[in-house]
Amino acid sequence: MPKNNQTKLIKNLMRSPAYRLAFHDNEFMSEDFNRPVRLQLELLKTEMRLREEKIVSTIVTFGGTRILEPVKAKAKVRRIEQKLKKSPKDESLKQLLTRAKKVEVKSRFYDEAREFARLVSSESQNHQSREFVMVTGGGPGIMEASNRGAHDVGAKSIGLNITLPEEQEPNAYISEELCFQFHYFALRKMHFLLRAKALVAFPGGFGTLDELFEALTLLQTRKIIDLPIILFGESYWKKVINFRYLVEEGTIDEKDLKLFVFADKAADAWNYIKTYYQSRGEI
Repeated sequence: MPKNNQTKLIKNLMRSPAYRLAFHDNEFMSEDFNRPVRLQLELLKTEMRLREEKIVSTIVTFGGTRILEPVKAKAKVRRIEQKLKKSPKDESLKQLLTRAKKVEVKSRFYDEAREFARLVSSESQNHQSREFVMVTGGGPGIMEASNRGAHDVGAKSIGLNITLPEEQEPNAYISEELCFQFHYFALRKMHFLLRAKALVAFPGGFGTLDELFEALTLLQTRKIIDLPIILFGESYWKKVINFRYLVEEGTIDEKDLKLFVFADKAADAWNYIKTYYQSRGEI
């Protein structure tokens, strides 16, 4: 065989999918039978990075992506009002305005989440070891506020993003070296809880409820160590979930109501967490 033909064949062989290194072969790594490998990699990559950054413990903040900072929430209301002036009979605009005004009322939680993260981060982090590091789902709304509060005082914070059909970008306030992206919700949830010393749930929707109830279930069944769970915004949570009714119906025990507490101010939430661990001699 002529040398030129040999060279061409060899080059073709080296370009073939079969010749790729397994861990460089995206098609191979994406096959269903490699799911256990991908799960392990998602667990391992984040774990190694957190260890490298000396992340000892975390505080998890959940909350709605649609809860904007007050100035943006107010601006959104004004934009809809302007549209409604031009189309005063538009029922869909009226509904949008009603909802936007409710979000504007809840925008105070953005400020509280930011202040909570600022208080925690300014008191807890040093260069030798990092305790009570704020960790969020990495997106907008309450998550952004929490990362932003840590950023305000030059502290590190973590963002655990997730790939979604409607692409979710990380918010701008996550520490660059602690901004992760997950494919699997299960591994993301695991990393939320592996170092958690407290969970704070601000008003939110399905995602917030999912994460809250998973944490409550794990605490109730003693699959995780005892830790404070704080529901921020007592009136919101008591209207969304009738916990007392669950007791009356016999579907949870009275003692299960002690798995969480309510708070409405950032300082109160942080003081509760500190008191909880001071009583145990852990801080």
